Amino acid sequence: MASLQVGAGRGVGCCFGPLDGRRQERRAMAALRPPRAGAGAKVAEEDKVRLGESSVAVSKLGIGAWSWGDTTYWNDSEWDDRRLKEAKAAFDASIDNGMTFFDTAEVYGTALMGAVNSESLLGDFIRERQQKGAVDVTVATKFAALPWRFGRGSVLSALKKSLERLGLPSVELYQLHWPGLWGNEGYLDGLADAYEQGLVKAVGVSNYNGVLSGKYTPENPPTGPRGNTYTPEFLTKLQPLMNRIKEIGVSYGKNPTQVSLNWLTCQGNVVPIPGAKNAGQAMEFAGALGWSLTFDEVEELRTLAREIKGIKMPIEES
Repeated sequence: MASLQVGAGRGVGCCFGPLDGRRQERRAMAALRPPRAGAGAKVAEEDKVRLGESSVAVSKLGIGAWSWGDTTYWNDSEWDDRRLKEAKAAFDASIDNGMTFFDTAEVYGTALMGAVNSESLLGDFIRERQQKGAVDVTVATKFAALPWRFGRGSVLSALKKSLERLGLPSVELYQLHWPGLWGNEGYLDGLADAYEQGLVKAVGVSNYNGVLSGKYTPENPPTGPRGNTYTPEFLTKLQPLMNRIKEIGVSYGKNPTQVSLNWLTCQGNVVPIPGAKNAGQAMEFAGALGWSLTFDEVEELRTLAREIKGIKMPIEES
């Protein structure tokens, strides 16, 4: 699960408004542009979170599309019609339950072992839904800072290809997926260019963290690549936090996933983005909305979380 931190400070994802120096003026001017008009029924404004200092507001809970089309990290190295239908059902269930912010990336579902690009799938899902009726969707995607990509031009080139796959004239949020090997100055200039050309409404950086669903335990760690991240040792350290999350969940009639997502939304400057592979997962995530932990519960979980050393996903370590 990813989380987008939309305010100041360090977090698993961070969205910028205007930055410093020369780029500050350019970003500030871009942020004044009105957001792209959504089609159809909208999520109520009080149920949205503003992205940093930008004019963009998104649903309090987003949906990650990393698994859609992927055969490298997800889906047991296979993408087929059944998984496609499940992903489409996840998209529809998300929309139906007020989760209209979708996070994808150009490297999700790269053309390996029968994979299908996640951006292309998301674009197809949006168009198919629009044929049935108006829909209000906001999209975030990411630039891959690959070693052979240099300078600001590489950002615009990659973004335009992403927009082609999505079938959209612009996206609400464009992020640097991970730090560049040769520095980030050129990439940041490229993000500023994207602002000025009206191709994006907000920019940011992306990171990953969190394993608070309770699905994995020291006795039941994940298999495959995720096993290198969620080790039994780490999961053991996580247990005090997970046990308290479960206890709180009992009092609200919620499961650990729903409590964890609600806790993140209670931070005020965080948009959780769990990945939904099917409609059931999307509907489960929706159970995190429409209620709130108390201030004391939020602080208690924050204190327990501070005692756990953070983790990195493999893509951060590349």
